[in-house]
Amino acid sequence: MNKFFTAIAVLALGVSLSARDEVLYFSIDNLLTSPKAIKVLNPNIKLSFGSGSKGQILQKDLMSNKKTNAFNKSDQEACEWAFLSALKTFQERAVREGGTKVINITGYYKKQPFDSKTQFQCGAGALMAGVTLRGDIAK
Repeated sequence: MNKFFTAIAVLALGVSLSARDEVLYFSIDNLLTSPKAIKVLNPNIKLSFGSGSKGQILQKDLMSNKKTNAFNKSDQEACEWAFLSALKTFQERAVREGGTKVINITGYYKKQPFDSKTQFQCGAGALMAGVTLRGDIAK
């Protein structure tokens, strides 16, 4: 009988942990001036957040969807790594395309547009955190 209740408790805990999916918002500026961002991002490829940036667009409406293991990390730490990874992917694409910047970077988590010059959005769950961005490669 004890094994039965233990199995039910473990199953219930697993369902509640995996079901968590919260959309959180964090400061772009605070992260981009952090040592980890300086170490990860390419300073030669500029980043412009929010819509309305101008430039000679080489590739339009690109998407970067990055996830990271959130186990034993705070939501913020996991979300920051996913965001930096998405930005790095855009920067690497800009280099390949001959671009000098990534502009019009907006959120697109679960296909919901999020347009901000100051914040990024992240989906945080018990086991994973994820960031989806859209942007344009430009000169």
